Amino acid sequence: MKKSRFTEEQIIAILREQEAGVATAEVCRKHGVSSATFYKWKSKFGGLDVSDARRLKGLEDENGRLKRMLADAMLDNEALKDLLGKMVTPAARRETVAYLAEAFDMRERRACRVVGVDRTSVRYQGSRPDDAVLRGRLKELAAERRRFGYRRLHVLLRREGHVVNRKRVQRLYREEKLAARRRGGPKRAMGTRRPIETPIRANQRLSPDFLSDQLTDGRRFRIFAVVDDCTRECLALAADTSLSGLRVARELDDIVRRRGRPTTIVSDNGTEFTSNAILGWADETGVGWHYIAPGEPQQNGFIESFNGRLRDELLNETLFRSLPHARAVLEAWPRDYNEQRPHSKLGWITPRAYASAILETAGRSAAQPDSSTLRPLETAIDDGSDHDRTLASAG
Repeated sequence: MKKSRFTEEQIIAILREQEAGVATAEVCRKHGVSSATFYKWKSKFGGLDVSDARRLKGLEDENGRLKRMLADAMLDNEALKDLLGKMVTPAARRETVAYLAEAFDMRERRACRVVGVDRTSVRYQGSRPDDAVLRGRLKELAAERRRFGYRRLHVLLRREGHVVNRKRVQRLYREEKLAARRRGGPKRAMGTRRPIETPIRANQRLSPDFLSDQLTDGRRFRIFAVVDDCTRECLALAADTSLSGLRVARELDDIVRRRGRPTTIVSDNGTEFTSNAILGWADETGVGWHYIAPGEPQQNGFIESFNGRLRDELLNETLFRSLPHARAVLEAWPRDYNEQRPHSKLGWITPRAYASAILETAGRSAAQPDSSTLRPLETAIDDGSDHDRTLASAG
């Protein structure tokens, strides 16, 4: 709108001349305005003094400012409604700012204010090196180890000689959408639980358990698994359609021949473990056998954790054509688990390497009793047995 060449004070003075008795035509001719302009002034400023005119002007300016603010807010609101999805990454926010600038004719400053992003972040030009080789190898490893997360894949990449940190692997892992879907599990009760006591040397405590799976023709079979609670090594994976207490005793005899007699074995209260065959085997070998409380699998959490990894990384990923095929696969998998797979609770080294490190540490401690060699940071446990027949024979 064209700005008037007369101020409010001058307009009120002109109106006062007309009110003093001067003819309207004479006033208009004297000040060079038309009669239409004069009567417009009279309808707007008639009866006002200078202070009232200034107050009216201030109110008009404030009203105009509020209207502009309302129009800007409505435009920003309309722009936000037009945006779909979450703007989490800087790249997504840059794309959003460009879209607002084009679709709503916004300046960059205003579009950044609407999105809530800094202008320096929008103008940033990436200077990252080309990760084609690393990205390709990461995808190959993820295809081979479909249930491995980025942490274990990072360990495998470091083994191959790639100089890369964990955060970079995590970024590439996320960009390539390699994240393994988390399989749902049963609801677990919340509450405070006592930490599981961990043995401090290899072959001090073993944990056996059973798993079940099926062949492609629908027939069910069972798997007998044994792990060392200290080194986390998988010592046995035996598969058959039926596994009795005698068969369990034969598998344990094979472990004793290879590794020596364990101090303690901890298991649940399954019929195979409470059978006369297992009770007799424990009495003959002198191995202490402990049973966990009924319905409390978390008391034997090492084997339960191993069962979860076995099912997630092997059983759920493999179709077993026959029982011999299942036995061949289960015979090969412990070698990979013990010698290749990095274990998160062992400092991302393999169970076999951890067992060797414990053996070397124990040897140095025996040669130098006063030395300060490193030992596993674990709590000691009470060895022995808790069933009547073994207690009687040991007494």
